[in-house]
Amino acid sequence: MSTRAMRYVYGPVPSRRLGRSLGIDLVPFKTCSYDCLYCQLGRTTNKTTELKEYVPVDGVLDELATRLPLEPAPDFIGLAGSGEPTLHARIGDLIARIKKVTSIPVAVLTNGSMLWMPEVRAGLERADLVLPSLDAGDQKTFERVNRPHQDISFDRMTEGLIAFAEGYRGAIWLEVFVLAGITDVPDGIRKIAAIAKRIHPTRVQLNTVSRPPAEDYALAAPAEMLEQLGRLFPGFTEVIAESRQAESRDSTASRNAGDDILALLTRRPCTVEGIATGLGLRPSEVITHLDVLCSRGDVRPERRANAVFYERVRTP
Repeated sequence: MSTRAMRYVYGPVPSRRLGRSLGIDLVPFKTCSYDCLYCQLGRTTNKTTELKEYVPVDGVLDELATRLPLEPAPDFIGLAGSGEPTLHARIGDLIARIKKVTSIPVAVLTNGSMLWMPEVRAGLERADLVLPSLDAGDQKTFERVNRPHQDISFDRMTEGLIAFAEGYRGAIWLEVFVLAGITDVPDGIRKIAAIAKRIHPTRVQLNTVSRPPAEDYALAAPAEMLEQLGRLFPGFTEVIAESRQAESRDSTASRNAGDDILALLTRRPCTVEGIATGLGLRPSEVITHLDVLCSRGDVRPERRANAVFYERVRTP
């Protein structure tokens, strides 16, 4: 099975948090329990809390088997991608079966919104690393920043995070996304820090906008401000606000994907979803290549109405 034919597995791709990560996409594009105003994939098109087998577990494992022999081995197998992975009803079964065929650690990147469900908490028990988010310290800010599904209140979300942490034996890296003029207020960050203290994460990671967000008023907080706010948290805290990644050295196929994206954008501007659909790539993989192309000055983002398009930079 070629890389281009993959439907659920992508990469390995360079990740600022996980090194070289072999990604698995467990839900269709923008199927999520949140509609975060800073999301790099744009607005949520299917906001839901319904647990179901969105993609076939056997199909995922078949694709994974073709990627595991690659050298060098990835640092992590990351369950993430185009939406909220814990919406997949069989995520626990998938993690257990992955652990049977490889010693590569399994990481789950989640917004943490579904951990109030006991079955979701149980499903993540065998993961080596869970990376949940906590972007607000109260209901009002939660609604403004994360725009959650109506089933998810701030208290339900935070109590789920705390309950998961109490029973989980793996590592927890808690991401706090800071937005200039919205969540960069010390009093608000102190509220988040108080909740983090109850979660006892292995580390707290502060992040901010580095790619075109869903809403143009979602603005990046300066690095020096993130450093100052980080001192309000207990335990180990780091700023992970992203600088441009170097191009993946994984394979010729990876380089070809970047060339294909550039060729497509030479002909017409496209959104991340449009590129992914047109070239048969995962949206997360597209974003990785766009990072490289933007950093080289070959491509630039442009907001049009409520969507972000990428276009080829034409030199004189």
